[in-house]
Amino acid sequence: MKIIAVIPARYASTRFPAKLMQDLGGKTVILRTYEAAVSTKLFDDVFVVTDSDLIFDEIISKGGKAIMSIKEHESGSDRIAEAVANLDVDIVVNVQGDEPFTEAGPLQQVLSVFKDDKDKKIDLASLMREITNEDEINNPNNVKVVVDQSQFALYFSRSVIPYPREKNAGVRYFQHIGIYAFRKQALLDFYSLPMKSLEASEKLEQLRYLEFGKRIKMVETTHVGIGIDTAEDLEKARAMLRDI
Repeated sequence: MKIIAVIPARYASTRFPAKLMQDLGGKTVILRTYEAAVSTKLFDDVFVVTDSDLIFDEIISKGGKAIMSIKEHESGSDRIAEAVANLDVDIVVNVQGDEPFTEAGPLQQVLSVFKDDKDKKIDLASLMREITNEDEINNPNNVKVVVDQSQFALYFSRSVIPYPREKNAGVRYFQHIGIYAFRKQALLDFYSLPMKSLEASEKLEQLRYLEFGKRIKMVETTHVGIGIDTAEDLEKARAMLRDI
């Protein structure tokens, strides 16, 4: 299988504009993310795909590979699908542009599910981690996922799922960790399909895959991503880098 990583990189972040071009220990956030993905040595190629000349030039000028988006896009999957449409590739991994401390371990976990999937029953794979703290469970910024007995996703929601009507049912709650590995065809199908009501309501692009019958294999992990969503997150990342 030919496996590549694609890092979707929008310049105009709503919560923290231009966050990917912020300085993080002498390098921009997006460059550190790109270099971290390359250093895992898991991929035949790594690309940044962006709508920004600044980000494009930042990666290219440092010897990296970048692709300019042709259209405006609603989601990361749309941006990646356009970028890989003409690339010879089997599996595409979405690495978040604001995660400069990306490690090989969780990426290996999502890639592992395709090795034994001879019949290609898995369209995409992603990660989930158990959460037990009530504040975390109730927080709508933590996307929850429920799975079947084979660990295929049944539904994703910002709400508490399942609802704990019976407190002693032994239910485990899982937070979705947004690292994805896609079969190329699943991405291309996503790109050609319309947004339906579930995705529009929850603002979760993974629901489009479920609404159109795609199978999402979930892998349990203890990994907690370190993303940069706010100026405070950036300061924490700078402190972490100084301690490394």
